[in-house]
Amino acid sequence: MIHTEKHLKSSDFITDVVIGMSDGLTVPFALAAGISSAVSNNAIVTTAGIAEVIAGSIAMGLGGYLAGKTEWDHYKSELAKEYYEVENIPEREKEEVKEIFAEYGFSNTSQIMLADELAKDKDKWVKFMMKFELGLEQPDPNRASKSAATIGLSYVVGGLIPLSPYFFTQTPSEGLKISAIITLICLFIFGYFKSKVTGQPLLSGALKVMIIGALAAAAAFGVAKLFGA
Repeated sequence: MIHTEKHLKSSDFITDVVIGMSDGLTVPFALAAGISSAVSNNAIVTTAGIAEVIAGSIAMGLGGYLAGKTEWDHYKSELAKEYYEVENIPEREKEEVKEIFAEYGFSNTSQIMLADELAKDKDKWVKFMMKFELGLEQPDPNRASKSAATIGLSYVVGGLIPLSPYFFTQTPSEGLKISAIITLICLFIFGYFKSKVTGQPLLSGALKVMIIGALAAAAAFGVAKLFGA
């Protein structure tokens, strides 16, 4: 019988979609709900909502870019340090290699042999140290720009969902009712697939995401209503 391993492999793309979509669904929904309780014109809600989606997507995209750039800069910095160490203090680096293999139960003789073999190829030696000493994998050099685009676009897609009913209804209260239904359904579906991808309990994960969005919108609605009164 063939055994197929079903391990989840981390995906930067999926992570970025989750970040952008979750905020895109929640923040504009809460904003629209808050404004709906204080105004009587759908144009105000849609104008403010679109402005927030644009600003939010830029801010989120920039955050993704800076995070990706920081990750790449950090990796390059540590890579340069490792190359310096294997070239200038190779015996100390060999000791660190031996310590790593010792943690896996290799004998002292095996540790010495493996360290010597690894030291014959400087690039593989450095790659080994980066992964097993520092726990760093080489990130995608284009990670920053890809992350910015994915997060930003996901935010826009998510943000337009709660705003769309306001374009087709007469009053903010009508728009809010439809928006709440559509957005909560989308939050539930999004939470379901998010939980499936991350290996979390499906129903509880979906409900958690939906409840967070509902609470955010309710809080914004209540605060706007309170100050409007």
